[in-house]
Amino acid sequence: MLFDLPPAPVLYEALLARDGAYEGRAYVGVTSTGIFCRLTCPARKPKPENCRFFASVPECLAAGFRACKRCAPLAPAAESDPAIRTLLGALEQRPAYRWSEQDVERMGLDPSTVRRAFRRHFGMTFLEMARMERLRAGFQTLGEGGRVIDAQLEAGFASPEGFREAFARLAGVAPGKLSRVPLLAAHWLDTPLGAMVAICDAERLHLLEFADRKGLPAELRRLNGLARGTLGIARIALHDRLAGELDRYFAGREGGFSIPLALHGSAFTRAVWAELMKIPPGVTRSYADIARALGQPLAVRAVARANGANQIALLIPCHRVIGADGSLTGYGGGLWRKQKLIEIEHRLAHGSAVDDNRTPGAA
Repeated sequence: MLFDLPPAPVLYEALLARDGAYEGRAYVGVTSTGIFCRLTCPARKPKPENCRFFASVPECLAAGFRACKRCAPLAPAAESDPAIRTLLGALEQRPAYRWSEQDVERMGLDPSTVRRAFRRHFGMTFLEMARMERLRAGFQTLGEGGRVIDAQLEAGFASPEGFREAFARLAGVAPGKLSRVPLLAAHWLDTPLGAMVAICDAERLHLLEFADRKGLPAELRRLNGLARGTLGIARIALHDRLAGELDRYFAGREGGFSIPLALHGSAFTRAVWAELMKIPPGVTRSYADIARALGQPLAVRAVARANGANQIALLIPCHRVIGADGSLTGYGGGLWRKQKLIEIEHRLAHGSAVDDNRTPGAA
């Protein structure tokens, strides 16, 4: 489990010693290169401030790191499944290619079998992995004001517009229509539970979602329509403020957020979200609890729909709503993330800081 790892200094010493005791139990992501490795990797050791530690391969991938070619942390899964080995090799050869299920079929593989195999080993499908590979580094470089050529080289795109085109496909916006002076600015934020996309204007947060959420493209298209085509890629002051609050949240130092929110929903939906924001960290409620709090005890299904329509994760804490029987129920970011968030907040509520092994101040 992510937060059951030993402290970062212990893992860093194990990395320096190439300690095999952590094989399969801990991995290191190097922020200066965007690569993740086994602790036994023979490559030159990074500085401690450039290291983030993870308990599993899916967490490394979800955080936006790519596998090291020297120590091959994906190798055990690849060696056990020829289809995985074939597709990982193809992705390594063509990281900027927009892969499809038709491509998988042309390689003589069954897409449904491949989906199950990748989810079992990596917590995401092959197509999701390929998309993350394309968006990861370029989004960060370009969004932070870096030169297009730097984003191009880091992300491995064939042209200076390659990354903009990849993001445009995700957002459902033609490349030429992405605003270069956006009123709504999209930025990629790194968290211990994976990359998130944050969309802000100068004063308010409009969207915060995990980058691999399936509903994200539709949400981006809807926001771009509401903003009359002024969605673009940029890092602005509100993103920095949000990154700081997320750092403190994941470190277990603060459970609240002060970022102003732009709420796009009906009056009933906004009322549900207001009730969600009243739930303190470390506490959970059921859909029926929320319906009763609204004075509409029969509106349980409507509450569930409003909960699912939330597009500002964490700050509107829909993860704090569980089934009446105590089950986690659905969560757009994945049930594993919902469980992690509840664990973080339980520790926060009981005064136990979370060691997320992050570089202080990293966004």
